[in-house]
Amino acid sequence: MSKSWLLPESIADILPSEARKIEELRRGLLDDFRSYGYELVMPPLLEYLESLLTGTGHDLSLRTFKLIDQLSGRTMGLRADITPQVARIDAHLLNRSGVTRLCYSGSVLHTRAAGFHSTREPIQAGAEIYGHAGIEADIEIQELMLAALRRAGLADIRVDLCHAGILEALLAGLPNSENIENIDQEALFAALEAKEQTALDGLLRGLSGPSVDGLRALPALYGEPAEVLVRAAKALPAAPAIAKALDELATLAKAAEAAGQGVSASLDLSDLRGYHYHSGVMFAAYVAGLPNAVARGGRYDRVGQAFGRARPATGFSLDLRELAGLSPIEARTTAILAPWDQDLELVKKIKELRQSGEVVIQSLPGNQHDLDEFSCDRMLTLRDGQWTVVPRPA
Repeated sequence: MSKSWLLPESIADILPSEARKIEELRRGLLDDFRSYGYELVMPPLLEYLESLLTGTGHDLSLRTFKLIDQLSGRTMGLRADITPQVARIDAHLLNRSGVTRLCYSGSVLHTRAAGFHSTREPIQAGAEIYGHAGIEADIEIQELMLAALRRAGLADIRVDLCHAGILEALLAGLPNSENIENIDQEALFAALEAKEQTALDGLLRGLSGPSVDGLRALPALYGEPAEVLVRAAKALPAAPAIAKALDELATLAKAAEAAGQGVSASLDLSDLRGYHYHSGVMFAAYVAGLPNAVARGGRYDRVGQAFGRARPATGFSLDLRELAGLSPIEARTTAILAPWDQDLELVKKIKELRQSGEVVIQSLPGNQHDLDEFSCDRMLTLRDGQWTVVPRPA
């Protein structure tokens, strides 16, 4: 038997009830973004590769499907992340001088799934602010991220915070440039992120000084914000960039905890995922039932520079498919079952009900209706010459 209808690994259809849940979340999130003044953009699914990967680092290149454009002969890519596209729109198409708030929602494609149960075709939604370098923009983005998770009905949200500026300042403070070049920085980032103290000590062997001591201290600097900030102030060099980073982390942690019950904040100064991409605060939201972050964001001022226009930027994104799978909100909608009849009064009644927001499903003659998205709990019936909505027998 032919298996040509089978889908590729980690690629799946979205069936009615799940599709409705995702769509309701998408509409709700975009409406929330709009209420803050974010303007919707819709970048294309594919672009020339050099534009798609500009300023994003090696990781995104590995996740991007590549193909040859039959018209130009140039290499194109199917987007694996929408954020660089939005940065291109801000830099070249809008080209505004003031603050710009943009949002988006669309499918992306990955060459490999992020996890065992992950899809290679996430539906990415996000929001970004361009043109403001202050912490105020980061606070707004973090607030918007938490609002998105709450819209999905998620509780017990933990926001983990880190700052790319701390590692940048520590690397800049190493003894001399020759020693910096001799360090395998990718191995250094991996050791810090995995908190592998032995590997870290091996990479820093032969080096000494405040910045080296700071690098060795990073893996242990995680936990409750107030306590970590006290230890970080003692363990890290008294550099202005580090002091500024710690102040920003303290501000964001307070903002997260002030968001209301069910939200807590923590710091992890060696959580360096996305370090090559980010230039300031980095945050990730975690919820029960998912080992990886359900949403990620932070500051990435350098992304605009790659498009020839240096411009402050901060934002967040999440996968709507993953969010819908975690959401306890029921997407199934109640509906009214109506008979198939061309009676003018019935046609009029159905039209009125639909215009009022009701779902009315006409039963086609001789067929049963198996519905995943709708639950027909009522029916239209003719009583005393009037078409009336009544409860449907169980």
